[in-house]
Amino acid sequence: MASTTVASNGVKPAGAALAIVLREFRAESGRTLLELAEESPVLLIFLRHFGCSFCREALDRISQVRGRLEAKGVRPVFVHLGTPERAKPYFDYYNLSDVERVSNPDASLYQHPVFALGRTNPFSHFFQPAVVKAWVMGAIRSYGIGLIREDGEQMPGVFYLKDGKVANFYRYRTIADRPDYVALIG
Repeated sequence: MASTTVASNGVKPAGAALAIVLREFRAESGRTLLELAEESPVLLIFLRHFGCSFCREALDRISQVRGRLEAKGVRPVFVHLGTPERAKPYFDYYNLSDVERVSNPDASLYQHPVFALGRTNPFSHFFQPAVVKAWVMGAIRSYGIGLIREDGEQMPGVFYLKDGKVANFYRYRTIADRPDYVALIG
């Protein structure tokens, strides 16, 4: 799936507000997102809830391409809706326990105007052919499905941060989208 460089409303994420918002949020390590982004380019991956098979698939896919990202000098950083304790077993399972991550249960970073990730009714996904097809093609069999314990309405997204700006991004249209993480960083 090709990445997009213009939001659905036709507006590219603003660079001026980026440093301000990145300074406000800390990874579980204690470092701010701004510190991480100033140290190296960052692929900021916003996940849905941990009961979502597509969230687990995203973790697995990043685990598989992590070496390619890091070979290009790009650090994957995750933003999730759970507590650090809830998230830990998922990151451990997919060999991502040492990756920086931000716990954001109130979804304030997701909804910040710089990222502007959408919200949908979680039951509406059952009526989207692309989602049903992805479930049938094996997402549930491969990654399971669980209870919605975090914000099931929050949509995911991926933002490539480089040189103090959002260089590229992908806002999901459906929960079954599969962005090409390596292509996103060019």
